[in-house]
Amino acid sequence: MKDRVDNFLEWAMAFLLGIMVLDVFWGVITRYLLESQSSWTDELARFLLVWLSIMGAAYASGKKLHIAIDFLPKSLNQKQQNYLDLLIHLIVLLFTVAVFLVGGIRYVYISFALGQTSPALQLPIGFVYMVLPISGAFILYYKLSELYILLKKIKHGN
Repeated sequence: MKDRVDNFLEWAMAFLLGIMVLDVFWGVITRYLLESQSSWTDELARFLLVWLSIMGAAYASGKKLHIAIDFLPKSLNQKQQNYLDLLIHLIVLLFTVAVFLVGGIRYVYISFALGQTSPALQLPIGFVYMVLPISGAFILYYKLSELYILLKKIKHGN
C-alpha cells in the first residue's frame, strides 16, 4: 500500500511541476513576445509552488528524507533508540493532527465561508489551502504505518 501512495504522490507532484513549468513558460512568452504579461500566470505559479512544496514535504516524510539530527540516537542502545523513535513519531503525529488536519480544515472552512478569492484567477482561496489537510492525511498515513512497525519492534524486543 505504501508503494501505491508513494507512486501517487510522485505522479501528482510531477503533474503539478509540469503545469507550473507550462504556466511560467506562458508568462515569459506573454511578457517578452506579446509584450503584455498575462495577469494570472504569476498567481497560478505561486499557488502551484505552495501545493508542490507542501505535498513534497508529505512525500519526504513518507520516504524518511527529512532532515534529522542523529548525534543523540547514535549514543543510545537499540532499546533506547526505539523509545526515542516512538516519542518522535508521537510528536509528529500530534503536530500533524493539530496543524495540518484540524488547523488546515478550519482554515479551508473559514476561507470558503468568508468567500475569499484570489485577485487574478478569482479562485476560492480555500482550494489553495486545501493542500494542508490533504498533505496532513498523507503524513498521518505514513507516520501511523511507521508507528505500527515500530510498536511491533518494541513489543518483540528488537
